[in-house]
Amino acid sequence: MHELKKQEKRNFTQSVDLIINQKDFDLKTQLVNIFVTLPHKTSDKKICAFLEKPNRSFDLTVTRLEFPKYQDKKDVKRLVRSYDFFVSLASLMPAVATTFGRYLGPAGKMPSPQLGILANDDERSINAVKEKIEKIIRMKTKEASIKVMIGKENMKDEDLADNAIAAYNAFVAALPKKKENVKSVMLKLTMSKPAKVRKL
Repeated sequence: MHELKKQEKRNFTQSVDLIINQKDFDLKTQLVNIFVTLPHKTSDKKICAFLEKPNRSFDLTVTRLEFPKYQDKKDVKRLVRSYDFFVSLASLMPAVATTFGRYLGPAGKMPSPQLGILANDDERSINAVKEKIEKIIRMKTKEASIKVMIGKENMKDEDLADNAIAAYNAFVAALPKKKENVKSVMLKLTMSKPAKVRKL
């Protein structure tokens, strides 16, 4: 991590990405699609919530009464692009699926039992789901190399290392042949070349 940070400085805070290259792995029949909770917050995430009434805890609340405003697919697509995560009251999920599901689903942003469905909209439940989202990443195999953001370059090296190890271990555990399916592991900043990791 230290070697990466010694590279040329940019005029913005770069993301730190973990890259895991796979081998002897059939992407068509052995899909990996998991949510991983990291030890440390990676970045601020924009969250949209589908609730009965507005709530300032989220970046945007779309209430049940506002669903009819999203009849135009352009408006729905814009909403889906604008937010990193979506959460919903469990009681609203049928309506969410009908109104937004066609676009949330393919984008991998549909609220799910693993992440994003609220039984209640009380403060405790909302804070719990927000805290979880701040530390969670999704690892999904689409090609023989997977890349996920594990933090920002201004984070402590130890925290970045903790996140990298947690992500790596969770992903390897989901592979059919575990470490035998891993060809190589790399780290990179947004604007840097990947650096090979010798040991995790």
